[in-house]
Parts: sequence; structure tokens; C-alpha cells
Amino acid sequence: MSATLELLGQDIVARCPGVLGHSVAFGELTIVARSATVCDTLIFLRDDAACRFHQLIDLAGVDYPERAARFDVVYHLLSLVKNHRIRLKVSTDEDTPVPTVTPVFEVANWFEREAFDMYGIFFDGHPDLRRILTDYGFHGHPLRKDFPMTGYVEVRYDDELKRVVYEPVKITEFRAFDFLSPWEGAKYALPGDEKAEKRAGDA
Repeated sequence: MSATLELLGQDIVARCPGVLGHSVAFGELTIVARSATVCDTLIFLRDDAACRFHQLIDLAGVDYPERAARFDVVYHLLSLVKNHRIRLKVSTDEDTPVPTVTPVFEVANWFEREAFDMYGIFFDGHPDLRRILTDYGFHGHPLRKDFPMTGYVEVRYDDELKRVVYEPVKITEFRAFDFLSPWEGAKYALPGDEKAEKRAGDA
């Protein structure tokens, strides 16, 4: 299988403009391409007789904040005819949009909206690029590595106002974790807590 995928990768690199390279790992072929030519690359992978990847099964973002082009957009394709899967990766930064691939695979519409919502990746030409999982007033993009675990805004229902209110997150104190008991903070002893007491006595 790996030899077949290696030959397919070499063939794609040789014949498809915009493809920068390929690799085979864990039984899957990964193709790296320029973001500006992603539509042409996907059309080639879909229509070429040696490929025939007719299904886009997933599209996801990946964040590498230490890189200048911090985001990868990853397209997972399936060929039922050839019984192969392929991964296509393109890179972009926070300001440079990636062309939408909805004209090639209509199913990419919601996938791209999710990548925009979670990572802030822009897709040029998308027919309806807006948030899909978070609220319209949500601040930030939750799957970025630099997004705080607590978020920026707290959403709660105010019983006096009889509506949902948004408030900035306020952390007045941080919890102290001792990592010795699974029931840290409990006021009673539970099975297993004697291990924590023994460690404290040995110290």
C-alpha cells in the first residue's frame, strides 16, 4: 500500500501545478500545495483518471502560532473507485485568505465556516462566511493555541433582567492544585487519600 501511495504522490507532484511536495506516513498520502492554487489542485485530484478523489470528507484548521504562516488548512479526500485516502495541506497567515473550494466541493461550505469560527481563517469567495458553532457576539477563536481556557466573555442567564447577559471573565483567584488526591478540596477522607497522607509524612 505504501509503495502504491508513494508512486501516486510522485505522479501528482509531477503533473499537478501548484503542488509543492508529498509524503507517506501511517498508510496515508499527504500532498502540500500553494493556497492560491487549492481549487485547481482539488479539481485535478477529483477529475484525473489516476486519482478520482470524488469525496471531500473533512476540512480542518491547524494552528502553529510559532510560524509566520501559522495556519494549515487540511482537506481529507476519499476515492471509492481507487480505495485510497489523501490529505491535502495548504498554509496561510492570519491576514491572507484561502480561496473557498465550495465551487469544487459544495460540502466545504460548512467546513469552511467552522474553520473560520474556530481559527479565524478567512476563505475568499465563500458564499456565507459567518460563525457556525459559537454565538454571533463571541469574541475570539476558541481553537487557536493562544486562546485562553477561560475565554474572554462569560454568558449567563440573569434572573432579574430575564435575559441572557454577556460579561467579561473575571478570575479573582486561581485554584491551588496539589495533584495528590483525586478529590482535592474535599472536606472528608475518601479511599485513596491515605496515599497523600503517607507521601506528606515521608517528606
